[in-house]
Amino acid sequence: MRNTDLSEAAEVARGRRAAAIWNDILRFAMREAGIAVALVLIVLFFSLTAPYFATPENFLKIFVQIAINTVLASGMTVVILTGGIDLSVGSVLALCTVVGALIMTDRDLPVALSVPLALFGCMGVGALCGAINGFVCEQWKVPSFIVTLGMLNVASGFARVTSNNSTITGLPQPFVDFGNMIVWGVFPSIFLIAVGVILIGWFILRFTVFGRLIYAIGTNEEAVRLSGHAPRFYKIAAFTISGLTAGIAAMVYLLRLNVGSPIAGVGYELNAIAAVIIGGTSFSGGKGSIIGTLVGACILQVLTTGLQLFGAGDNVKPIVIGTVIVLAVVLDAYRDRFLRAIESR
Repeated sequence: MRNTDLSEAAEVARGRRAAAIWNDILRFAMREAGIAVALVLIVLFFSLTAPYFATPENFLKIFVQIAINTVLASGMTVVILTGGIDLSVGSVLALCTVVGALIMTDRDLPVALSVPLALFGCMGVGALCGAINGFVCEQWKVPSFIVTLGMLNVASGFARVTSNNSTITGLPQPFVDFGNMIVWGVFPSIFLIAVGVILIGWFILRFTVFGRLIYAIGTNEEAVRLSGHAPRFYKIAAFTISGLTAGIAAMVYLLRLNVGSPIAGVGYELNAIAAVIIGGTSFSGGKGSIIGTLVGACILQVLTTGLQLFGAGDNVKPIVIGTVIVLAVVLDAYRDRFLRAIESR
């Protein structure tokens, strides 16, 4: 009798392990693999139907065009994981391009010094703007939507005042040459910078205590507080990271377009949010992946490029982006219900 009970218990345990493995596979398919499959299918569709889509030159163009949005969206992912939103990244990018361009066009500074100073200047200004966003949100419990909307206008105004409402040209030639570099004949240098930012963000979110707490805050902030951690610090840090990546994106912008502009980044916040949501990060926070954000940025750009090759003008792009955001949010709601049903079994 005892042997029978033991065999039944072992059978139940094996069944539970199998169910757990199957649930993990379903979660992965819903959160990660499904997005990658969607990207592959979209690429195949346009490769078969759109003229000149499946060419090395076109793929090189796509890599170039997704770099800025990928960097911006990496920081946006951290904020959305906590349940917040950052609408100021586009204007912060514009301000940082002006700061970086002013530093690099200072003829009293050698190129070897001006470029690193410009990088630190962009990152510093961006991080400061992000930290202000986070501090105001947490100190006075103002919704991040309102605070970052205010910072959008403040940063835009500072960009116009600092640049005297004009574009700044004449960046150092070595800097321009680096921005035009194609590594191994396939990858633009600015795309590799974007991939580097994504990998750093993935490591932080996946393997550090900070990353686990970012997810935990988005899932249950009160539980994090009761465990002895201060959500306030981590939420301010999340906005600071978003501003920091906006500063890095500004340097990528300068590498790509070679000008500092007070009107750079208009609408970039929408593209960044779209990449994050399409990439599987939940608007409610606590669920998502920065690797998914990279895939989301690729999907967005592939759709835009494919439609352009079909003859659709730039006016169609905002329609596509807005539609995809709405669809992604709706699908996210159904996906959450499905995952909850899996976990309750």
